Amino acid sequence: MTTSSSVRVPARGVLYVHSAPSALCPHIEWAVGGVLGAAVNPSWTPQPAQAGTHRAELSWTGDVGAAARMVSALRGWDHLRFEVTEDATTGGEGARYSSTPSLGVFHAVTGVHGDILIPEDRLKAAVVKSALGETTLELEVDKLLGKPWDDELETFRHAGEGAPVRWLHQVV
Repeated sequence: MTTSSSVRVPARGVLYVHSAPSALCPHIEWAVGGVLGAAVNPSWTPQPAQAGTHRAELSWTGDVGAAARMVSALRGWDHLRFEVTEDATTGGEGARYSSTPSLGVFHAVTGVHGDILIPEDRLKAAVVKSALGETTLELEVDKLLGKPWDDELETFRHAGEGAPVRWLHQVV
């Protein structure tokens, strides 16, 4: 008799902390380390877009769904702006999360090439809202793509001198 063993497919992604008050930085490290099951030590640099805050970038490897667990651990903390990506795996789609104090959390499913995949029912709902005159289709599609979050985070994505810059919204 043969037993099949389940193959664990690791996920990987990046956590971008765009702005966090200094006092919050060790708490972020602790929360993310708890999700990943290992201590993390990102390199914090001053965030020139907002005095008294810091930015960091952390490439991570963990279980599928780790990005969602990171967001759950970090969401709701005042004055914290961050994004988490989880690459698609052979077992499923990827994810992108953005969070700002004023907008809350945005979530999108991403495909193997990083494109945002919008479920059919959400597109239909946007068309209906537009047809009823509640909003415009352009505004609803912008929300489905996370444009309000991109607009708010853009200033914070620009790195300070010598820090890396990653553009999440530009496709080449």
